[in-house]
Amino acid sequence: MISGAAAMVKCLELEGVQVAFGYIGATICPFYDELVKSSIHHVMVRTEQNAAHSASGYARISGRPGVCISTSGPGATNLLTGIASAYMDSIPLVAITGQVRSDLLGRDVFQEADITGAAEPFTKHSYLVKRARDLPRIMKEAFHISATGRPGPVLIDVPIDMQKTMIPDFDYDFPVDIIGYKPSVLGHSLQIKKAIEAISESSRPVICAGGGVFSANANGLLQKFVEKSNIPVICTMMGIGALPSGHALNLGMLGSHGCAPANKAIRDADLLILMGARVGDRAVASPGQVAERAKIIHIDIDPAEIGKNMSAHIPIVGNLRNVLTELIQKCDWQSPSEWVARVTDRKKRYSQVDIPLTQDFVEPKAFMRKLSQKMKPDSVICADVGQNQIWSANYFEVKSGRFLTSGGMGTMGYSIPCAVGSKIASPDKQVCAVCGDGSFQMSIMELATICQENIGVKIVIMRNNRLGMVRELQDRQYGCRHSAVYLDCNPDFVQIANAYGISARAVSSNSEVEDAIDEMLCTDKPFLLECSVNPDYPSL
Repeated sequence: MISGAAAMVKCLELEGVQVAFGYIGATICPFYDELVKSSIHHVMVRTEQNAAHSASGYARISGRPGVCISTSGPGATNLLTGIASAYMDSIPLVAITGQVRSDLLGRDVFQEADITGAAEPFTKHSYLVKRARDLPRIMKEAFHISATGRPGPVLIDVPIDMQKTMIPDFDYDFPVDIIGYKPSVLGHSLQIKKAIEAISESSRPVICAGGGVFSANANGLLQKFVEKSNIPVICTMMGIGALPSGHALNLGMLGSHGCAPANKAIRDADLLILMGARVGDRAVASPGQVAERAKIIHIDIDPAEIGKNMSAHIPIVGNLRNVLTELIQKCDWQSPSEWVARVTDRKKRYSQVDIPLTQDFVEPKAFMRKLSQKMKPDSVICADVGQNQIWSANYFEVKSGRFLTSGGMGTMGYSIPCAVGSKIASPDKQVCAVCGDGSFQMSIMELATICQENIGVKIVIMRNNRLGMVRELQDRQYGCRHSAVYLDCNPDFVQIANAYGISARAVSSNSEVEDAIDEMLCTDKPFLLECSVNPDYPSL
């Protein structure tokens, strides 16, 4: 005999879970009572949303589903933003929530919330456990669904009585067989043949790499195919680092906040190969215009994404690893040297333009370049949302590491909990969170988690006392009428960090930057670096 709560923990152990992020409450207490007996390390965050964000960072670096936990009611609803963020960026999560007793469901009792209903738009699947003996099956299915096909979050809502109910026979040695869930992974051979023909007939091909490259763990294969075919690459924000930023054929990030070489390349291309990218509005504002001029090959594990934002002439549904493997084997064509020279020369011209340094402030673009030079090649940079995200995306050179951010949902406050999960997943790598003073204050409470767990993450705050990106929007579209964007009563972030026992430093000029970065990176302990930025400095 084993309790439902003990069965849940045993399932996590059998799934190879080593770390879980959460916040305890009454209806999840039986589970936590069993979890404390386990070898699984629990990281106590300071608000439930950050449990999901930390699990997201952990999943993106470890390659395994992240696990987050909360109690019922407000604990569960607090998870929603983190779950939605993971869903939009295709991050595998298993979210476990406590729930009120089964016999009380629907009676609006204390801390009851229909979390499976609330989370329905933001999950691949959700379970409300009605029989304790179903827990092993549900747990196994949840991990399978989360990690296969297009990855995403799965929610398991467990009433407290189901956690206490005894299960006579625990069995986890069975295959997962879910009716109607059979993701296509191979890629249709005829469609791949058509793609190879289209590539060989093109004169100006471009590959657009998205976050799906990382979901498929296919960045190495992408580089191999690119170097064999000599096809230039542009990337979405989620695809940054799929090909090293400094690679000769990497033209940079496209889109409204991207760079000219990438945007001009997609404008001039006669063939666009989308790899694990849904090309939303921030990547291509008017996808129909591109489709009219160029033939489109779209490769994605999720058939629902193909043709959603841009018409595809040759759709290929399959795992990008499998499709790229076949392309490498069968495609012996190379992009015309004239085309490659044209786009790479343009990249060189733009990269050689000096960044004018601002006086009496830190110049953020130059700062990001210096930070990328100083950090190790396999470092992880976690960018928040806002101007800091754009400066990081365009000026931090990703070598063999990762660039992590909230791309689809654009969730402020993501970077610090993401960095926490990333550092726990890979403790030997340098991990740095870059945020604005607005986004920092949305997750400032996680300094306590960092301190308690002794997590050696670095935090860079770009402080301009503004919600900078919204201020820019108000300048452009609302006659420079600024509403609710001033942060003039910001606290002293250095003193706050020191109060948590975290070393910190503030800089307000470019001459201080190099020494400050060296000080931050020379320690294995957490460190906060505050950079004073001109309030009127633009994103681009």
